[in-house]
Amino acid sequence: MKNIVILISGSGSNMAAIVQTAKAEQWAKRLGAHICAVISNRPDAAGLALAQSLGIATSVVDHAAFAAEPQPREAFDAALMATIDRHQPHLVVLAGFMRILTPGFVAHYNGRLINIHPSLLPAFTGLRTHERALEAGCKFAGATVHRVTQVLDHGEILAQAVVPVLASDTADSLAERVLAQEHVMYPRVVAQLLRQTI
Repeated sequence: MKNIVILISGSGSNMAAIVQTAKAEQWAKRLGAHICAVISNRPDAAGLALAQSLGIATSVVDHAAFAAEPQPREAFDAALMATIDRHQPHLVVLAGFMRILTPGFVAHYNGRLINIHPSLLPAFTGLRTHERALEAGCKFAGATVHRVTQVLDHGEILAQAVVPVLASDTADSLAERVLAQEHVMYPRVVAQLLRQTI
């Protein structure tokens, strides 16, 4: 069985889209794949309760608990890796996971770690993507699924969804339309990867 671990920090809407698609499309039977855990770095993440309601096991590795460590980022990533590795993951899916990962973490999951970013990469890496797209006068925005590398938001592009920018758009309205496309694209890319040898 190909185990999938999903990492979240917030509402978990992309996680839910993947879980619901996996159930509807019978990934366990058709792809030999199982979403075995949802892990968050925030104990108050709303997506944890959502995952539990969908029948998925959850864990928390609270990044705040490592603030006093000499190397807090490395210590957190080591604890996160230990939690993930208990599930022997075939694929680790970042779904709104708001942490910059250390090179050691990325190397550990080389080729098995993917992310979704709310812009048409390579444009607008990092935060405030929708505001920056509007400020730049873009006619199109969107989202990108990419492999995670040691350079933030610069891994191999696996898929993109394009959304027109409307004259009436605010950052919130644009974000809402982009997110709707993310919910379609991300499960499709995960399924495609499961059909391949990652």
